[in-house]
Amino acid sequence: ASNLLIHREYASGSTSRLIIEYGRVVTDNPSRPHGFGPLDPETSVPFQKNPVIGSFFRQIDRADELGSGMRNMMFYGKKYGGEDPQLIEGDIFRMIISIPEFAGDKTSISLIITTKQPIGQGVHDGVHDGVHDGVYDLTVTQQAILSACQKGPRTTPELLEKLGYKTRTRNYESSIRQLLDLEYIAMTIPDKPRSKNQKYRLTLDGVKYLKEQDRKKLE
Repeated sequence: ASNLLIHREYASGSTSRLIIEYGRVVTDNPSRPHGFGPLDPETSVPFQKNPVIGSFFRQIDRADELGSGMRNMMFYGKKYGGEDPQLIEGDIFRMIISIPEFAGDKTSISLIITTKQPIGQGVHDGVHDGVHDGVYDLTVTQQAILSACQKGPRTTPELLEKLGYKTRTRNYESSIRQLLDLEYIAMTIPDKPRSKNQKYRLTLDGVKYLKEQDRKKLE
């Protein structure tokens, strides 16, 4: 959290996000990039983006000297988390850090710390028969999308292949939009909805829905 505040590009309107998942913690932070792609700790040169804020955090013992954070993450991340942290520079600076308790667990279940938006009026179009015990009944297509995302984030081409579609269809677009509105899935790059690298991942609400469906099958 300190890193997000110290290194954020405050001129940007994008949202800083702290995402807690099974197996890892991810931060997305608006940035003024000095390059693009994964950082190599052996060759990267630290750059202080907000020196006044950084100095304040060092005074209250919430930050170390410039450059020491990356070295510490690389050392302790591998030692306790099972794999190296990933630092990816771009307009959105992303950090991916594994969690010791869930090292090796590839399930993508996320809690995103942001303001939750109300569900739109159109979200019920194409969704079957309302709500039962707080869980929406979804179409076959929507259920297939959720199931496909259980093992990790999926791109549109991957989802289309799973559904047996050759190209995007109105049904696919509508299903994705409704699942996003319901917050059963979320974009991995929410600031660039049409990015070629965009993927869709399962949220906690999506996991709850699938568990509820499994429970019903056993009844």
